[in-house]
Amino acid sequence: MDFTPRRILDNALDAIAAEHGLKCNLLGKLEFVSAGGSVKDRIAKAMVLAAEKEGKLIPGKSVVIEPTSGNTGIGLAMACAIKVNTSCSDKGYSVVITMPKKMSLEKEALLRALGAQVIRTPDEEPWDSPRSHIGVACKLQREIEHGIILDQYRNINNPLAHEYTTGPEIIASVVSTPSTRTRPSSMKVDVFVAGAGTGGTVTGVSRALKKTHNADCIVVGIDPIGSILALPNNLNIDGEGKPYVVEGIGYDFIPDVLSRDVPDVNHWVKTSDEDAFKAVQALMRKEGLLVGGSSGSALSGALAWFETEQGRKVAGTEGLNVVVLLPDGIRNYMSKEWFLKNAFQTEHSDLATRISGILAQEEIVPIQKANL
Repeated sequence: MDFTPRRILDNALDAIAAEHGLKCNLLGKLEFVSAGGSVKDRIAKAMVLAAEKEGKLIPGKSVVIEPTSGNTGIGLAMACAIKVNTSCSDKGYSVVITMPKKMSLEKEALLRALGAQVIRTPDEEPWDSPRSHIGVACKLQREIEHGIILDQYRNINNPLAHEYTTGPEIIASVVSTPSTRTRPSSMKVDVFVAGAGTGGTVTGVSRALKKTHNADCIVVGIDPIGSILALPNNLNIDGEGKPYVVEGIGYDFIPDVLSRDVPDVNHWVKTSDEDAFKAVQALMRKEGLLVGGSSGSALSGALAWFETEQGRKVAGTEGLNVVVLLPDGIRNYMSKEWFLKNAFQTEHSDLATRISGILAQEEIVPIQKANL
């Protein structure tokens, strides 16, 4: 175990902070390092363990059915495949995932590789339609013997997983990082920023921070344009119902596990696909962080919040710690058009011009064999 004292790293989103003139510490909580590649691994394990304890899952018989944007499904498929409760033999459960068509092919491929059945549903169907990913999951649950929906949208173990794990991890990292002359720190999480899909992450982490660490912590929820999760509701009017490309955040209904109460989420920011994907590119090229689209939403939302009156005060104060949760990595999005555009778009540079000039020369110089 490494007992080296922690410090605020110079490259902890430092390039982005410097580019935007931020004096506060801008910190990223990286969840793509999880086994399944996202923050959703946490709730998958928690929901399976709780269902086992309550006797809702029957080893070798139960079929876990879940409507998801993909990452929760991946976590569930892993949890069910590796037999979470090792005290039982023959523990595996079959898994069926229903997922809208807009979600990436990579997610489907990974789910199938883990042994899950995957059913795609139309993107345009509202959540309460029998043809939506939720409606299809409910139909399958009614028709398949021993079928069970763990239901991340209503399962209390969703926010609890973050209250008991994600939140304390963030607190421990910040508290154990000494304040130095060159990198002052309040030794607290002063602001927490996260996107909302089911809302379990932002709700659970908020409760951990405010109950046990810093009651004055400002929590900022990020919601894509086209979704209806933000408050006040007039934030959602512009673009309501508009399709958006970013995956894993936003909904056309309010999940039960999302607390929109002001004590839990103090402010909401709406974000666009364009800003999200620009932020992904910045995170990759300036920080070397291979994150997914919703991470870009979180960062672009944080930067937008810094433009508010309260945000400007935080941005201009040395030592304040702003933690942005980056929920997954780029692995699941590399075939998406937005990523390919970012990756292959041509940018002028002196080096590119120099290379073109060299390769355009007609002279051909034979390659010399190395002296052996």
